[in-house]
Amino acid sequence: MDRFTTLTAVAAPMPAENIDTDQIIPARFLKTIQRSGLGKNAFAAQRYNDDGSENPDFVLNREPYRHAEILVTLDNFGCGSSREHAPWALLDFGIRCVIAPSFADIFFNNCFKNGILPIRLPREICEALMEDAALGSNARLTVDLQAQCIHRPDGSSVAFEVDGFRKHMLIEGLDDIGQTLQHETAIAGFERKRALEESWRPNIVMEDAS
Repeated sequence: MDRFTTLTAVAAPMPAENIDTDQIIPARFLKTIQRSGLGKNAFAAQRYNDDGSENPDFVLNREPYRHAEILVTLDNFGCGSSREHAPWALLDFGIRCVIAPSFADIFFNNCFKNGILPIRLPREICEALMEDAALGSNARLTVDLQAQCIHRPDGSSVAFEVDGFRKHMLIEGLDDIGQTLQHETAIAGFERKRALEESWRPNIVMEDAS
């Protein structure tokens, strides 16, 4: 998982509440268990017309937002079904940070597990950041995870809270497996010790029932 330290990027404004996971990645694209390749289908219902052409009115189809790495939106982002494909699709599109007043709990947790930083801020601040984002390519935001602040285009900063353990995991680029593998030597030592101490245990071989 890529480290998240400081991100300076274009922010795309999505001034809508209750953007659910089926909007983020429609159910018909959930047949894969691969994390890559989903970005082209993120927000498919809004991004594409019935004939497959791009909808020019959708924010992520317009410059500079088609290169956005930050989303600024409104309440209850990521609600609906608990599909992990939703953060996979955002990440594959290029989104590394989502800023909103509130998130659905499962989506919020899944973001951290996949290298996306979800930031909760009061609605009025999110609306101000969307005004920044509406300035286009001149509206790059800088998200400094170590300092826990967002630097706005006018030079002001907004502080945010994040759980210390999750902050560590993002900065180090660790998912749950990566965190476990940090203790690989200790785990291997425990397994060797247990094998010696319990060498009396017979090896159990499952017979082929056929």
